[in-house]
Amino acid sequence: MLDPFLSPPAFITALAQPIADFFGLTTLPLHAHEVLAAFLFYHTINIYVSPMLSRWLFPKIYASLPRRTKLNWDVHVVSLVQSSLINILALWIIWTDEERKSMSWPERVWGYTGGGGMIQGFAAGYFLWDLVVSSMNVGVFGWGMLAHAIAALVVFSLGFRPFVNYYGPTFILYELSSPFLNFHWFFDKVNMTGSRAQLYNGILLLGSFFSCRLVWGTYQSIRVYQDVWAALQIPGTPVPIDHGITSATEKSVNANSEIMRFAGDKTVPIWLACTYLGSNIVLNTLNFYWFGKMIETVKKRFQPPKERRGKAAMAMDGTPLANGKTESEERVRTVVDGTGKRTVIVEKREFRRRKA
Repeated sequence: MLDPFLSPPAFITALAQPIADFFGLTTLPLHAHEVLAAFLFYHTINIYVSPMLSRWLFPKIYASLPRRTKLNWDVHVVSLVQSSLINILALWIIWTDEERKSMSWPERVWGYTGGGGMIQGFAAGYFLWDLVVSSMNVGVFGWGMLAHAIAALVVFSLGFRPFVNYYGPTFILYELSSPFLNFHWFFDKVNMTGSRAQLYNGILLLGSFFSCRLVWGTYQSIRVYQDVWAALQIPGTPVPIDHGITSATEKSVNANSEIMRFAGDKTVPIWLACTYLGSNIVLNTLNFYWFGKMIETVKKRFQPPKERRGKAAMAMDGTPLANGKTESEERVRTVVDGTGKRTVIVEKREFRRRKA
């Protein structure tokens, strides 16, 4: 599948080429404009669109928020927009990219399609923005978010080698749970904590997080580990790289012929495998940790108050009991008389429990 986005401007390609050469990211010049566009798009939403829209939709609530919470609010708006857009694009690529569907394990490791490169470009642009914001506000978002931004940026950037380009749309589906996570946070801030809307959203949040990140993510991680392990077991086989044609600029090229055109010598250095798989392990570990935290958070929103039981170690006259203790019990009942009038009667009794 060819890159369905706009062709890269020549000056951006030229600016990206030295970076691509230095880090060995062969296909980065073809998608550098998508990285830059995503970064600027999310930066604009964070700085301009979110504050303006939030003041219009929630004038009293947003204006009353402290600076730290406003920053968190705007970041959640960006996350909501990004996760919605990238999920739609990734699902569309998975469903429509016929070349991707028929890939063998060598093609999943070294292969390349323009559609997969587009997903990596937009994802890398967002995680680059996320890295900048997280590193500048570690006190607000914590070290876990910073580690997530670094690991995610590494994973999606290595796809430009290309390396496991196939798994770009696959792993970005982690973000399917993010809209529900953002809505859960917003419900707290707009005074809807404990509402039915937050309850239903919380159920969807836990279900989607468990399904997409823990089940789907773990399964796909096992698959990529298997593919990379298979690649490590074979010696390199030189494959010519044709730098004269790019998927973004020459639409006459048959997409099928492009899958292995950037494969190079078809080797996987140990450092590359360790870096990619290590970053993947960090992301999966964070997912399991955050899922536990989510369960605690959702339970706190809806956990009913404990039944009150009057317990005392004093007798009715205030003197301590030598061989037992006094417990009190309340019973509330409603009586309706012949006229339909309701009367609430509270009965209280105390009894002494003796030790055996």
